[in-house]
Amino acid sequence: MAGRVLELRVHGVSNTPPGQLLGMQPEPGEPAAQPWLVAGDEVTGFYREPTPPHPDRPPADNGPTDNGPTDSEPTGSGPTDSGPTDSGPTAGAPTGGEPVVVEAYSWGQLTSGARTARDVERALWTLLLPFTLANVALHARPDIPADPDRERWASRSGIAAWLIRLFCLSLTGTLVLAATGIGVDLVGWQCVDPDCLRRVPGPWEFLGHGWWGEDAHALAVGLLLPLGLIALVGLLSWRTYQYEAEMPAGPSGPPVGVPLANPLQDPTFWCGEGQLRRAAVLHLCCGTVVAAAVPLGAVLAMDPPRGARAALAWSTVALLALPVAVAVVALGRPYLTRRAGHTPLGPYSFLVVVSTLAGLAGAVVLLLLPDGPAGVPLADLRPPVGCAVRPATPGCGVDRSLPGYDWIIAWWAVGQLLLLTAIGGVSRSGRRALAAPVAAGLALATGVAWVTGWLPPVLPDPPDRLDRWMLVAPALGLAAVGLVLPRPAPDVPPRDRHAALAWGGRGPALIAGVGWLLGMAYSAGVLYWISNRLNSGDRVTVVPPGPVRWAGLVFAVVLLVVLATAARAGVIFAGLRHREYARLVTPGRRLSAHDVRRCRDVSAFRALHRLVGEHAVRLAGRCGAVVAVLAALGCAAALSQAVPQPAPGSGWGVLVTGAADSGDALLGWLPVLIAALGLLVYRNDAVRRSVGVLWDIGTFWPRAAHPLAPPSYAERAVPQLQTRTAGLLALPEDDPRRVTGIILSGHSQGTVICAAMIFQLPARWRRRVWFFSYGCQLARLYGRVFPAYFGPERLPALADALTDRSGRACWTNFWRDTDPLGWPVSAARRELAVQDPEGLHPTGGEITDPPIRNHGGYPESPEFRAERDRVAGLLRQGVRLPRQGVG
Repeated sequence: MAGRVLELRVHGVSNTPPGQLLGMQPEPGEPAAQPWLVAGDEVTGFYREPTPPHPDRPPADNGPTDNGPTDSEPTGSGPTDSGPTDSGPTAGAPTGGEPVVVEAYSWGQLTSGARTARDVERALWTLLLPFTLANVALHARPDIPADPDRERWASRSGIAAWLIRLFCLSLTGTLVLAATGIGVDLVGWQCVDPDCLRRVPGPWEFLGHGWWGEDAHALAVGLLLPLGLIALVGLLSWRTYQYEAEMPAGPSGPPVGVPLANPLQDPTFWCGEGQLRRAAVLHLCCGTVVAAAVPLGAVLAMDPPRGARAALAWSTVALLALPVAVAVVALGRPYLTRRAGHTPLGPYSFLVVVSTLAGLAGAVVLLLLPDGPAGVPLADLRPPVGCAVRPATPGCGVDRSLPGYDWIIAWWAVGQLLLLTAIGGVSRSGRRALAAPVAAGLALATGVAWVTGWLPPVLPDPPDRLDRWMLVAPALGLAAVGLVLPRPAPDVPPRDRHAALAWGGRGPALIAGVGWLLGMAYSAGVLYWISNRLNSGDRVTVVPPGPVRWAGLVFAVVLLVVLATAARAGVIFAGLRHREYARLVTPGRRLSAHDVRRCRDVSAFRALHRLVGEHAVRLAGRCGAVVAVLAALGCAAALSQAVPQPAPGSGWGVLVTGAADSGDALLGWLPVLIAALGLLVYRNDAVRRSVGVLWDIGTFWPRAAHPLAPPSYAERAVPQLQTRTAGLLALPEDDPRRVTGIILSGHSQGTVICAAMIFQLPARWRRRVWFFSYGCQLARLYGRVFPAYFGPERLPALADALTDRSGRACWTNFWRDTDPLGWPVSAARRELAVQDPEGLHPTGGEITDPPIRNHGGYPESPEFRAERDRVAGLLRQGVRLPRQGVG
């Protein structure tokens, strides 16, 4: 008999059910049959269609077993010797061979799940979207070496990786700063009225009187909120380590001594548990340092220590500075950044933990000690009781925040903006682009020294606030110079201009910048929302920090920019649709109402295909450039220490204030809206298909930069798919489960999972695998945004890995001009355009119009079935037939 061929289908982001993925159709009047789980579990499983036994063979048990696959392979639901039929995907094989067995790999429960309480837990992961985007930025670097052991810190990719990891560390600090602002500033410092304390959930009224209302004792209690948040995030991260702990059953990667052609061939790419644990320690400890440094720094500035108190204070500062110094150095060293399996934390991690805990203990002791030699008791420096009723009371100013907290937030945002500029400049132009952001940082440091009086004034009598603006704005402008430096020409220019590098190499900065804006929006929105809840009616007891007001104004303008970009996309879509409609209509021919409707429908999908493939990346880049300018202006405004407020008789001032108020109100609901959208992504198929693709792209990549990001589903999907593929191909010849070859059939995001698995598969198994990709995003999306893995210089390595000994590339790519996410892939070397729809009118006795399948239904197309039959015959050619007995 001929060898058996298995088609292993991997679905995309829509989490297609296994039965639908297998093409199972219920018989009229019969209940829908359920697919058999032949390997895995309900979260990630491999399914086959239960089929009746072949008439020439005894019945076989197709049900699940405890040892993985069934004892006998299903044989298909249609005729076995008559060629292709319309009876389903398992039917159809070259004459004389067994039908192609279809198996479906369902991984969508890792990101979608059923409609259970777990959906709410998964939806909360969307609140960590800033961490996800910052982590994705690491993989968007253009010049990542194929062998990670060859990456040097001083190289373009090495410096960019170090800067991105520093930015990720600062993003953790942003989250902690917001929580510290709520607990230490709003509650511990400003909330002194009994009416305000009653609005805090829990028995916190004791903070307003007695021993807890004296000195800085309430600030120590306020630290409980950021420390609790750090513990919660650390627990969530620890619970997801099993993703990175998933390992393939057999050896993976290329043989020893064979050079790597793509970073995805790295055997440790999908097993980073050790690196994740070490990085998580640094992030959690540095977050603890930030939480403790805010109240400690304010107290030391208001009440400079002396004597024994000074010794304790500066020892505490040194202990808190040590983890930050270790983290800055360690984030650029291979022993932390190199991915590996389960490895110990090492002495540096224990040193960081001990130093952080000791510094935190010292900070709490200092906050609980009585006041030192301050001229005014610290409790008297807090906003006095009754500010809500008598705002004119001394001490009830516009800014009632903890001294220095506004300054910390503003400079923290400016530092992150400079980091993003450096990331974009280095990714585009190399090390020379560092000069601009470094010069900007020095200019800002000089400005700080001048404002604080450490340097003599430049002008004898400068105008009001000129001392802040005259260096801030030029410094930010100088930093932007690094983004306009020319980029070296690529070694292999792409043949398709729409497959060129996205955003001129600034992709890491743009992706991380979106995460930064979301993180700042979350933080500002939560601070604004909490401050409103602590105030009663029109009585203002607590006020948010000044930079929060500017964040609301910037957010309101950013929304207008996004809406303008969407409007521009709509105009482009209308023009493309008009041109596609003109191509469908024959000049001079009079169309019926039916033909007009069908041509409009088809032209709409073709226009959407071109809009996404030819214009989406460019529109996103232009929108990002405008938002970057707005973010820089917002940072400069925050450093001015002013707040947006209307000037007397000024209409523009009223407009600005109204926009700021509206933006702050929207920011307050932004985390709730994001979580609700995340819940809909998991529970609504329409939202899942439109929004879930972005989420699945973000969570595809391993947590190599930000350890507190949501887990990567590919950390489990890729090793499991590799184990299943190699396990079936490695079975002995007498095993009834053995297959001769596998058609690895990936749809949409499934093509990316399949490509990553093929790079990890040993060469002896790749020779018996043929790759089908359809609805494929490897060239127009992944190739442009992640060029080091799927760019024009790296994607051909996938075709080379699938090339057999006869020089035949075993990769077929299917695409449609109505599929917005599926495009040609030149590296596939065999392209098949699938007609969609099959006609504008009913044919073959049908009474309804052929459907427009756009992004789905590829296996049902005639082109797909014919190609599968051809490939199945090629995979069987190398199978030696058994000897026939004589006599």
